[in-house]
Amino acid sequence: QVQLVESGGGLVQAGDSLRLACAASGRTLSNNAMGWLRQAPGKEREFVAGISWRGSSTVYADSVKGRFTIFRDNTKNTLYLQMNSLKPEDTAVYYCAATPPYGSRYGSIADFRSWGQGTQVTVSS
Repeated sequence: QVQLVESGGGLVQAGDSLRLACAASGRTLSNNAMGWLRQAPGKEREFVAGISWRGSSTVYADSVKGRFTIFRDNTKNTLYLQMNSLKPEDTAVYYCAATPPYGSRYGSIADFRSWGQGTQVTVSS
């Protein structure tokens, strides 16, 4: 059973940047597409970004396109989310998620099967 542990969340001001990391343990995730999801207070969990298992292809939600960058380092079994120009509406718990091995779809919540406990990101105005 893979374990995903997110880190890097915190309290920042609008316009600041944060980098989230997701470390995987239990087995390698180099064969899994991965992604980031988020859930704001009182709202449903939503897709943020996804990346192919090779890291050669990415997809983003319209709300973060151009501001967030997802990338991975398979040698470290770690996934990242670089968040720039943060807005108060980015405030949420952010979850790292993995698809089944060799998953070819990573553009919606339904594509992911495993996720971590989440890390809180709070953006003040």
